Amino acid sequence: MSELAESMNAVEIAAPGGPQVLRLVRRPVPHPDAREVLVRVRAAGVNRPDILQRRGAYPPPPGASDVPGLELAGEVVQVGAEVTEWAAGDRVCALVSGGGYAEYALAPAVQCLPIPKGLSIEQAAALPETVFTVYYNVWERSRLQPGEWLLVHGGSSGIGTTAIVLAKAFGAHVVVTAGSDEKCCACLRLGADAAINYKREDFVAATLTATQGRGADVILDMVGGDYLARDIAAAAAEGRIAVIATQGGRTAEIDLAQLMGKRLMIGGSTLRPQTVKRKGEIAAALRRTIWPLIESQSLQIPIHAYFALAEAAQAHALMESGGHIGKIVLRT
Repeated sequence: MSELAESMNAVEIAAPGGPQVLRLVRRPVPHPDAREVLVRVRAAGVNRPDILQRRGAYPPPPGASDVPGLELAGEVVQVGAEVTEWAAGDRVCALVSGGGYAEYALAPAVQCLPIPKGLSIEQAAALPETVFTVYYNVWERSRLQPGEWLLVHGGSSGIGTTAIVLAKAFGAHVVVTAGSDEKCCACLRLGADAAINYKREDFVAATLTATQGRGADVILDMVGGDYLARDIAAAAAEGRIAVIATQGGRTAEIDLAQLMGKRLMIGGSTLRPQTVKRKGEIAAALRRTIWPLIESQSLQIPIHAYFALAEAAQAHALMESGGHIGKIVLRT
């Protein structure tokens, strides 16, 4: 540790509130435990859970850093005593439970992945949170198959754009909802087969039209609330609905007869509270299945904007405005 600074810049949440509560502070550089690595962070992705944490609605799990930031990329500078798969100097991106908005951060070794060939560090920083989330919910839990239809709400978000490019790479058809014609056009350019402006169209009717009456085999829902009943109406027989956020509300009233008649499965999940072991298993699956696609340049996640670490408040304001298409990244 003698070659490292003792302190670092980090973004702190001064108190629950708006973007203005984010402030740049000096913090001690952390030390890795036996199965962790210390990463010199060069870039960190900004995600919706960071917004919720800043508002006081999504506290970090026990033992996690209170510094926001769930994904990062940089160079390994120190490894724990039991780490054998990484060494100082390795370029990695990682899923973390917190701490990404800083110059140095700890990451469990099994949650790190090599930066894909052909990608910059900044591009790699935009991968972990969304790719882990989409792969886990759409493929591991919902078992999307080639030729099936995937409906994604919030198609222009980081999660949404990731879901589009992954699903198309694996031979599925994709319908998305988005809040403007501009965002719908962006989703179509990424490969979506149909894009529905939910402010002007009923997504249930439009989904059934796009799928020629079949409905969506898998639905990735970041809205929740009254969308769930409409998801059921838009789903195909034997469909699977994955609820991963509740931006539209935490409660829903559904038609159980319709649920049973279509033989649907509804599931929900959050990634952050899961064990390091489980996240490591997802990372290993990504390295086998997704990383080769990225390195062959057949899969790219769009990045809307870059901000300096000291501009984290502006990055959050942009995300909350809904004006972005794709990911937002902080450079440290």
